[in-house]
Amino acid sequence: MEFSLLGAAALAVAGVYSALRWEAARGNAGDCTADLWDIAVAALTVGLVIGRLTAMIAAGVNPLSSPGDIVIVRSGVDTAFASLAALGTIGWLGRREVVAIMDGLAVAALAGLAGWHAGCLVRGACLGTITDLPWAMTQPGSSTGRHPVELYAAVAYVAAVAALATLRRYRPPPPGLAAGLALLVAGAVRLATEPLRLSLAGGPVLWYLAAIVVGGTGAVVAIRRPR
Repeated sequence: MEFSLLGAAALAVAGVYSALRWEAARGNAGDCTADLWDIAVAALTVGLVIGRLTAMIAAGVNPLSSPGDIVIVRSGVDTAFASLAALGTIGWLGRREVVAIMDGLAVAALAGLAGWHAGCLVRGACLGTITDLPWAMTQPGSSTGRHPVELYAAVAYVAAVAALATLRRYRPPPPGLAAGLALLVAGAVRLATEPLRLSLAGGPVLWYLAAIVVGGTGAVVAIRRPR
């Protein structure tokens, strides 16, 4: 049995927790009364479970007859449905102050994505298309270099974490801007790295485009909204 999915999830949780602690120490906590950590854990858990169940069903695996496969990596996690479930959970739990909560979780969400993608080192799923670049990685028993595409995504998310956290500290953005930018970046990084991934059918590019459009629109609305 392969339980490396749990290792990747643990790295995602560690990323969220570390980002929340880091921002709190810098006086950058969300402008809301809700406990961001509790909401983040609930969103991560629901998102991971829904994304895993969706991937199982898409692969023809019945979750009712194979419940153990929920934590066994065979078809991965459907990131689109996982993201929708996580956002829906945040919206439901923080419905009275949802914008402030999403802003407060923006940096942590990107840090969680960085941890999830870095979890490829645990899952053995970092490799993408063939390359001869000096930092190429190889599969065991092979001399063919491949792009460590998941690590590219992780590095991009870490850079976004640093940039957005700095913005929030030194130039507090208007309500909704941090959340919009985080969603935009989440979609943009996945879309930018998609051509380097190994896939027989291609990734959910339309979902990534939707994240970019919705996040970008939200950011523009936040900037133009009168204070």
